[in-house]
Amino acid sequence: MTAPRILVYYPDARTARAYAEAIESPRRSLDLRVASTPAQAMRLVGDTEVLFAWGFPAPLLARAERLRWVQAMGAGVERFLVPALGSRVILTRAAGIFGPWMAEYTLGWCLWVTQRVALFRRHQQARRWAPIDTLKLRGTTLCIVGLGDIGRHIAQAAHALGMRVIGVTRTGRPVSGTERIYRPRAMREALAHADFAVLTVPLSAETRGMIGARELAAMKASAWLINIARGPIVDEAALLSSLRARRIAGAVLDVFDTEPLPPRHPFWRFDNVVVTPHISGPSTPDEIVPIFNDNLRRYFAGRPLRYVVDRARGY
Repeated sequence: MTAPRILVYYPDARTARAYAEAIESPRRSLDLRVASTPAQAMRLVGDTEVLFAWGFPAPLLARAERLRWVQAMGAGVERFLVPALGSRVILTRAAGIFGPWMAEYTLGWCLWVTQRVALFRRHQQARRWAPIDTLKLRGTTLCIVGLGDIGRHIAQAAHALGMRVIGVTRTGRPVSGTERIYRPRAMREALAHADFAVLTVPLSAETRGMIGARELAAMKASAWLINIARGPIVDEAALLSSLRARRIAGAVLDVFDTEPLPPRHPFWRFDNVVVTPHISGPSTPDEIVPIFNDNLRRYFAGRPLRYVVDRARGY
C-alpha cells in the first residue's frame, strides 16, 4: 500500500524545512515532501493527499487529483476558495494563536499615536528639546470590526488598558470587554464614535469593500484606521482620497490589495500612513505545526478535524 503523501509548501526553503521537521507523524509510513517554489510544487502536487501550505499557487490545485485535505498555515483562506479545490477536499485553517500577536500590534500602534512617537523621533534627529504633552490612550474609543478570536483578544487587551471598546459583528452578540455591539447595518454609527477603528474580519463576498467612502466619511477627523484583516475589505481609492484630504487623521496598514505593495504606490509617501509588510499576525512553525499535528492525528483516526472552513462564509 502506497504511503500517503503530505506536501509542505512555504515560499522560503528554510522555513518550509522548519515546518516539515516539526511534523509528528502518527504513522510509520508517510511520504513527506517539501516545496518552496511553484515549479517544485507542480512536480509533487499530483500525488499529494494532504497539503500543509502558506501562499500556495492556486492554479496548481487543479492538478491535485488525490488531494483530500488542505491545512492552511494562516487564518485567512481566500487563496484556497477557488473552483479548482474540489468540494470533497476538507479545508482547515489555523486559529486560536493570532489574537495575542495582533492585539499587541494594534495597541502598539495606538500608543504610537498617543505617545507621539514620530514627532519625538523627529525632534531627536533635529536635536530639538520641545516639551509637548502626550495624549491619553485611556478613555479613547476603539471600534473593532469583527469580533472573532482575534477581535476578542484585542477587545480584552484594550479594555485592560482603560479604552472604551465597541464592536461590529454579524450576530450582534455581546462580547466580553466591549461596551456596545453594533450590527453591520449600523457600521457608520459605530465608526462615528471611534478614535481608533481596527478591522479583523475575514475576506468574503460580504466583507469585500465594506469600508468605503461613506464609512470613512462617518469617522472623526482625528480618528485612525488600522487594517490587519485583508486589503480588499477597504475601498482603496476611497481611503486614498480620505487620507489625501485628511478627512481622517491617518491609517496603519498591514494588508493591501496588492502584496508586496508596489514601490510607486502613494501609501509609501503619505506622512499620515504607516505601512507594515503583512506582519501583524506572524505564522511561525512553533505555533502552527501543533495545530497541524493535532489535525493529522484526527485525520488518520477518522475523527472530525478542528477549524474546518465553511466555504459559504469564507472562514
